[in-house]
Amino acid sequence: MYYANICVCNDGLPTIIPNELVRSKTEEKEQQIRNPRAFQQRNADKTPQALKTLQEAALSGGNTFTALMEVVKIASLGQRSAALYEVGGR
Repeated sequence: MYYANICVCNDGLPTIIPNELVRSKTEEKEQQIRNPRAFQQRNADKTPQALKTLQEAALSGGNTFTALMEVVKIASLGQRSAALYEVGGR
Protein backbone atom coordinates (compact mmCIF):
# COMPACT_ATOMS: atom_id res chain seq x y z
CA MET A 1 0.00 0.00 0.00
CA TYR A 2 1.18 3.54 -0.77
CA TYR A 3 1.18 6.20 1.91
CA ALA A 4 2.00 9.85 1.47
CA ASN A 5 2.52 12.83 3.72
CA ILE A 6 0.02 15.63 3.37
CA CYS A 7 0.90 19.22 4.14
CA VAL A 8 -0.84 22.52 3.70
CA CYS A 9 1.05 24.83 1.36
CA ASN A 10 1.17 28.62 1.34
CA ASP A 11 -2.09 28.85 -0.62
CA GLY A 12 -3.90 26.86 2.07
CA LEU A 13 -4.57 23.85 -0.14
CA PRO A 14 -3.50 20.37 0.95
CA THR A 15 -0.62 18.92 -1.05
CA ILE A 16 0.43 15.28 -1.13
CA ILE A 17 4.15 14.72 -0.90
CA PRO A 18 5.18 11.22 -2.02
CA ASN A 19 7.44 9.18 0.22
CA GLU A 20 9.52 8.06 -2.71
CA LEU A 21 10.09 9.44 -6.19
CA VAL A 22 9.72 6.74 -8.82
CA ARG A 23 11.33 7.38 -12.18
CA SER A 24 10.49 5.68 -15.43
CA LYS A 25 13.04 3.41 -17.03
CA THR A 26 14.63 4.52 -20.29
CA GLU A 27 12.69 1.92 -22.27
CA GLU A 28 9.39 3.13 -20.79
CA LYS A 29 10.21 6.72 -21.75
CA GLU A 30 11.17 5.70 -25.27
CA GLN A 31 7.95 3.70 -25.64
CA GLN A 32 5.92 6.76 -24.68
CA ILE A 33 7.65 8.67 -27.47
CA ARG A 34 7.06 5.88 -30.00
CA ASN A 35 3.35 5.43 -29.17
CA PRO A 36 2.01 8.69 -30.63
CA ARG A 37 4.26 8.39 -33.66
CA ALA A 38 2.93 4.90 -34.37
CA PHE A 39 -0.64 6.13 -33.83
CA GLN A 40 -0.07 8.93 -36.34
CA GLN A 41 1.45 6.55 -38.89
CA ARG A 42 -1.41 4.04 -38.55
CA ASN A 43 -3.96 6.76 -39.25
CA ALA A 44 -2.02 8.91 -41.73
CA ASP A 45 -4.43 8.23 -44.61
CA LYS A 46 -7.56 9.26 -42.64
CA THR A 47 -6.18 12.14 -40.59
CA PRO A 48 -6.21 15.02 -43.14
CA GLN A 49 -9.92 14.65 -43.91
CA ALA A 50 -10.85 14.25 -40.24
CA LEU A 51 -8.90 17.38 -39.31
CA LYS A 52 -10.51 19.28 -42.18
CA THR A 53 -13.95 18.25 -40.91
CA LEU A 54 -13.00 19.50 -37.44
CA GLN A 55 -11.80 22.81 -38.86
CA GLU A 56 -14.97 23.22 -40.90
CA ALA A 57 -17.11 22.60 -37.81
CA ALA A 58 -15.16 25.22 -35.89
CA LEU A 59 -15.34 27.80 -38.70
CA SER A 60 -19.03 27.32 -39.35
CA GLY A 61 -20.02 27.49 -35.71
CA GLY A 62 -21.05 23.86 -35.89
CA ASN A 63 -20.84 21.24 -33.19
CA THR A 64 -17.10 20.97 -32.56
CA PHE A 65 -17.70 18.46 -29.76
CA THR A 66 -19.16 15.92 -32.17
CA ALA A 67 -16.31 16.53 -34.62
CA LEU A 68 -13.76 16.15 -31.83
CA MET A 69 -15.29 12.86 -30.70
CA GLU A 70 -14.67 11.48 -34.18
CA VAL A 71 -11.23 12.97 -34.84
CA VAL A 72 -9.87 11.86 -31.47
CA LYS A 73 -10.00 8.29 -32.79
CA ILE A 74 -7.45 8.98 -35.51
CA ALA A 75 -5.51 12.18 -34.73
CA SER A 76 -3.17 12.95 -31.87
CA LEU A 77 -3.69 15.81 -29.44
CA GLY A 78 -0.95 17.77 -31.17
CA GLN A 79 -2.54 17.28 -34.57
CA ARG A 80 -5.97 18.33 -33.29
CA SER A 81 -4.56 21.37 -31.50
CA ALA A 82 -2.60 22.49 -34.56
CA ALA A 83 -5.67 22.14 -36.77
CA LEU A 84 -7.78 24.24 -34.43
CA TYR A 85 -5.03 26.85 -34.03
CA GLU A 86 -4.93 27.21 -37.82
CA VAL A 87 -8.56 28.26 -37.97
CA GLY A 88 -9.08 29.91 -34.60
CA GLY A 89 -5.80 31.28 -33.41
CA ARG A 90 -4.29 30.80 -30.00
